[in-house]
Amino acid sequence: MIENIEELKSLLSSPQNITIIAHRNPDGDALGSALGLSAYLKQQGHLLKVVMPSEHPKVFDYLVGIDDMIIFDLKHNEAREAFRKASLIFCLDFNGLDRIDKLGPVIAECEAKKVLIDHHLDPEPFADFVLSDTSASSTAELVYEFIDSLGGAQDINIPIGEALFTGLITDTGSFKYNTRSQTYRVAAALKDRGVDDYYLSDKIFNSMKEKHLRILGHCLANRMKIIPEYGAAYIYLNRKDYIDFDIQRGDTEGIVNYMLKMDNVVMAGLISEQPTIVKLSLRSKGDISVQEICRQHFNGGGHKNASGGGVYKPLSYVLRKLEEVIPQHLTKIEILS
Repeated sequence: MIENIEELKSLLSSPQNITIIAHRNPDGDALGSALGLSAYLKQQGHLLKVVMPSEHPKVFDYLVGIDDMIIFDLKHNEAREAFRKASLIFCLDFNGLDRIDKLGPVIAECEAKKVLIDHHLDPEPFADFVLSDTSASSTAELVYEFIDSLGGAQDINIPIGEALFTGLITDTGSFKYNTRSQTYRVAAALKDRGVDDYYLSDKIFNSMKEKHLRILGHCLANRMKIIPEYGAAYIYLNRKDYIDFDIQRGDTEGIVNYMLKMDNVVMAGLISEQPTIVKLSLRSKGDISVQEICRQHFNGGGHKNASGGGVYKPLSYVLRKLEEVIPQHLTKIEILS
């Protein structure tokens, strides 16, 4: 828990002008933790703004308050003004100011007190109050604990609970990884507050369009490579694929997990060629740390079994590099004929 929590409680005892920000390309945890905390603090009488550096996947449009967020890429001046007026800034689900791109220097220059709530490794020392726990499943789990430490668990209503539960579901892959016993206690507490997890799972995982299935089919049939001797597999998408299938933000979410459904695959990757960068999303089973692979070779990081990175190199280079580093991190297995 935050070491100087009493000082933060004192600040929150009177109305504050609060701005909340999460990382670029926000996922379910970034959105859920930000909107859940925003709704709770607004309920306590504070003035709230939620800023995201970039747009979010449309699958999360069911979250209450998502239409009121300020998207920096679309409204630069309004976003900067939100930080200029803030007396308190909450930084959620990122461990360094580079994760919010051009807003990093803006935050650094703000005189407002800053609160960091995050579960990634090695947080930078830019915040005045820090709640960092790498064993937590998600930032949403930590936001629940923070609200509870303020004595506000009983004030969590359905919209707040749905937002936080969204973070739990998405960052654990429906409780398949990154969990601990506290994760389930938080999930149970949110269900006790009336959250319908069946409804949320349906909204998140059963809202695919026809094009999403066609993208998935293309990936599995034409873009998947398996390296059986190391139990590895990856799918790549090039720029032409993005044009041919009109791939937008969030359209490839979850595709990387399909390869882990194979019993002989312990590490999977999705490599996407974007206009200026090639991005990697890696997943693994058991003790294999894709966080180490991303940190050492692809300018990234994340969690032991779920990490990402990005390289400003051609797609061919990144694919070749991935195949080169796999033997360094995975044990060769005997292939039975």
